[in-house]
Order: sequence, then C-alpha cells, then structure tokens
Amino acid sequence: MSIVRHFGTREDGESSAASGEVPEKVFLIRAEFKHRPRPDGAEAMTELANLVQTAGGEVLGESVQKLQRPVSETYIGKGKAGQLAEECRHRQIDTVVFYDELTPGQGRNLERVFDCKIIDRTTLILDIFAQRARSREGKLQVELAQLRHLLPRLTRFWTHLSRQKGGIGMRGEGETQLETDRRRVQQRIKRLVTELERVRQHRSVQRQGRRRRNWPLASIVGYTNAGKTTLQRWLTGAAALGEDKLFATLDPSTRLLKLGTNQRILLSDTVGFIRELPHQLIEAFKATLEEVVESDLILHVADLSDPQVEFQIAEVDRILEQLGVNDKPTLTVFNKIDRLASPDRLERFLERYDGAVGVSATNGTGMARLEANLSRRLRPVRLHLKLSVPLERSAVIARIHEVGQVVKLKYRANRAWIEAHVPPRCFSEFGEFVEPGSETPERPIEDLPCNCR
Repeated sequence: MSIVRHFGTREDGESSAASGEVPEKVFLIRAEFKHRPRPDGAEAMTELANLVQTAGGEVLGESVQKLQRPVSETYIGKGKAGQLAEECRHRQIDTVVFYDELTPGQGRNLERVFDCKIIDRTTLILDIFAQRARSREGKLQVELAQLRHLLPRLTRFWTHLSRQKGGIGMRGEGETQLETDRRRVQQRIKRLVTELERVRQHRSVQRQGRRRRNWPLASIVGYTNAGKTTLQRWLTGAAALGEDKLFATLDPSTRLLKLGTNQRILLSDTVGFIRELPHQLIEAFKATLEEVVESDLILHVADLSDPQVEFQIAEVDRILEQLGVNDKPTLTVFNKIDRLASPDRLERFLERYDGAVGVSATNGTGMARLEANLSRRLRPVRLHLKLSVPLERSAVIARIHEVGQVVKLKYRANRAWIEAHVPPRCFSEFGEFVEPGSETPERPIEDLPCNCR
C-alpha cells in the first residue's frame, strides 16, 4: 500500500503496518540554510520520522544538507542529490520524504534523479489525515486539502501524454489529458467548498442551540499527541480512547461535562497542531476550527514530559494567532505529569504560566483542581434564590437540586428552606416559592420551557 493517497484512502482506514502489509522503505532529507538557521533540526527530523511511522512507513536513513539557499531545480544540490539517489537505490528505498515543501518542478526533477517516489512533509501529513478521517465532514476537509495541494502538481502525472485529437465535446484542436483533469479537479474543489459551507452552517445552528441553553463552550487545543482526547474522555466519561500516535484524533467531538457544582459545560476536542502546519490544512479545517473561534475558554493542553514542550506551546500560540483567537481566555493544562522524573519541572512551569494546572489524563491526577478551575472560569449567570417549598412538593425540591447549586438546605415546619443559585431561565418554575431577599431577573423572562437540563 502506498503512503501517498491523492484521491482517497483504504476503506478501513488502516495503515500498512497495522494491516500486516510490508511497510514502504523511506529515506528522509532536510536542508539547513545559513541565512535561515534551524536550531531544532534533530527534533524536527525525529518528528518527521514519527510521521512516517504513523503513515505506515519504515525510515531506513536520513540526510541533512547545509546550503546557502534552496536550489531552484532540485532544492538540494545536484551533486548531493545524485549521491543520495545512489544510496537510496542501494537500500531499495521506495519513497523519499523532504521536510520542506517542494515546488512542482523540483518534484519532477528529483523523481528523475532518484527514480522513486518523491513527496514532501505536507503530502505526508495529508496522507495521515486521509487515513484518520472517519466522518463525512472529516473526509471532505481532507479531500479539499489534498486537491488544493495536488492541483499545481498535476503536470508530474501527465508529462508522457501528447495532445489528443478533437472530437465530439472537444473544441478546437482538443484538450490534453492534463487540462481535462485540471478542470475536473477545479470543479471538485468548488463542490467541496460548497458542501463544507453547508457543514459550517450546520455547526452554526448547533452552536445557537447550545447558546439557548446557556451552556459555555471550552475548546481543547494543543500540539499533536499532547493527550487532548484522553483528557476529554476522562472529564466527560466518554468511551472514545486516545492513542499514543500523531494525529490520533482527526474528527473532533463535543461532549457535555457536568461539574460538581451542577454546572454544565461543553468540551470540544480539536485536531492536533504541529510545527509549520500546512496552510491548506488550516484553510480546509476552518469549519472545524470555528469551534475554537466561538469558544468561551480555550484549554491549551501541553505534554510536559516532552523536552520540546516550550517550542510546542509557542507553535500552538502562533496558529491560534492565525485564527484570530489569541486574545481569548486561555487555561494552560500541563498533561502527562505522571511521566516526569522530578516534580521540580512541574513547579517551574506552574510558576512561569500563571493559573496553569498540572494533570495526568491517564490516572486522573490533578483533575479535581482542573474541574474547580473550569467551574470558576466558566461560572454562568445565576440568580441567588431563597425558597420555601412545602415538603409534599418533593418534585420541586428535586428539580432545584437538578438545575441549581444548593448552598443551604433546612427542613422546618413541614417546609424545605433552600438557598440556591439557579439559572435565570428557570426562575418561572420556582417563582411561587421565592422568599423576600432573593435576586430577580433584570427583565421579564419569556414564557418558554426551561432548558437548564
């Protein structure tokens, strides 16, 4: 099975390694430029190797070349390209992956030199996304990103074809197969954009429904494999399991979290970010990332056990700035503290990041503190009511416990004396039991069913 899927993926979505097929033999190449130093070279190559492994490939070697600037024809020097091509032939390499994005011309020239498949990191990430997409929305977003990336590179696949003869449906001298395919790809892109716009409108309707319930929305963001899905699963009790893989979650989910204070908030899990995330991915996934834009609070989850955690935090902040949400209230959550060799590391980061919380989404350490922090930051508008309810109206007493936060409760003279914080829209349910000294809504509440559940 090929690592690269330009138009689709296996029906079961499994990688070759998982399905028992022989993995592709892969060689990695990265360039370093004197005018653009890269201090994170080793970490970037390790991450690239992890991406290849996630896609189902096996890395057999790598090379880093230092250059003044990229070579226009082959990106790396021609002599180095020939030397590496000979090494790849000796190792029977199937695919060469370049860290930086290649131009269509560079890809064509390098394929002639290496005589094997040449892809770049963007194509690799798109392939992983194609494997991970499960929902119709996710598949639409991945296909759109793939086609936008493929369109300027179609020439590589049709350089061997000559012009066709004219005929029915062909004007003038006819079209090349390249021109035909380019038009079809452009038409497909237009259809995908239209379908994703419907998805965006559907999400907007869903958000409006949630707003009517006055439920705040918290979006979980973070670097890929930081433990976002595992954190959401632990907090909400969802059955979905997180995986220790890059981009384990592609299709985001929004789940209800009920806190100990009887508050209800929505937790939205999002696709993981990565360094130098391809622009077309951000564009294609805007329908999904709108959840972040519309959120009341951002939970920035970071893997504290990763040596590159500071770089990863900065990279996520950069992408959030691109989305225009860098000024939203943010709670930093340092995850995987159970993997730390020393607690001093957690203390240092908690001192540097004001209000941050350290947790382990695997064993639950620190989750109570995180929930208390969420409750404080997302505290909804509530009325402070003092109520006197006859004991025979037990259903009313139970309802107050269900939708409100009971502060005091006393039983005296066949009545329940309750002091509670209650959502404003539920005021009409308890109006006849309200005692003097309670808060009342500033304006009349519509005579609508209470949506506090």
